[in-house]
Amino acid sequence: MQPQDPQQEADELLVEPAAANPSLDAEADGADCADDADDADDADDRQLELKVIARLYGEPVLQIPRDLYIPPDALEIFLDAFEGPLDLLLYLIRKQNFNILDIPMADVTRQYLAYVEQIRNHNLELAGEYLLMAALLIDIKSRMLLPVRKADTGEEVEDPRAELARRLLEYERIKLGAQQLDALPQLGRDFFTATAYLEQPVAVRLPQVNVADLQAAWADVLRRAKLTQHHRITREELSVREYMTRVLRGLQHRRFAEFQDLFELDQGPAVAVVTFIALLELARETLVEITQAEAYAPIYVRLAYQPS
Repeated sequence: MQPQDPQQEADELLVEPAAANPSLDAEADGADCADDADDADDADDRQLELKVIARLYGEPVLQIPRDLYIPPDALEIFLDAFEGPLDLLLYLIRKQNFNILDIPMADVTRQYLAYVEQIRNHNLELAGEYLLMAALLIDIKSRMLLPVRKADTGEEVEDPRAELARRLLEYERIKLGAQQLDALPQLGRDFFTATAYLEQPVAVRLPQVNVADLQAAWADVLRRAKLTQHHRITREELSVREYMTRVLRGLQHRRFAEFQDLFELDQGPAVAVVTFIALLELARETLVEITQAEAYAPIYVRLAYQPS
């Protein structure tokens, strides 16, 4: 038996395990196939995500439906929100680092009018207050194009932009102040008050009352009682028939009596009123006669003549 070459023997040893284990080769091939399948699935998912234009209830929508109707007002462009014309003008100036005391009216007016035109296309009512500022900008721009005339007093003519610059500076100060106030912590927005309820029985302690306190309380009650005294008025019962009888008795032994002598003035106005009503009732029943000799003369009362 001839001896083998050592190199050939080593090659056979390396080849024999692989040939003797075919299951390992099958498992390796299966793993490679699984990796290729996962890569293919990932690629398909990426392609699907690129084709998705929207999601409806979590389901992907790959193409726009042919019968889809989008109302004209369904889409709205939200521009930068400004609190008014001065806010927009200040934004345009600060955005481009213009000097607020030397405003380039041409550039600012052009940008301002472009923004106003966008507002008019979406909200005509909101554009109304911005149009007034646009007219002011155009007026200032036109005044700057005119030749400058010196005043009769020799003083320099005021820059047409001075009033606008003053209003912008004042508005900017107010706006910065409002932002600083808004940055402060606010109750209910940035923090809340902490409250805790501790259920713990507390013994009620009654105050100590001495004799001096009772005397002071009694004196206060008497003082208030004097301030709340009531005045009670009682109605006096007066009879007209009774006073008719009194008048007739007073005239029985006299031919006549003066009208004023029949009243008891010391009894008060109520008695005088009842006596006067009694006289009128006697005159109506022709039991007495009331006479007067002439105008402004005394009035006399006598019993009426009763034939026998």
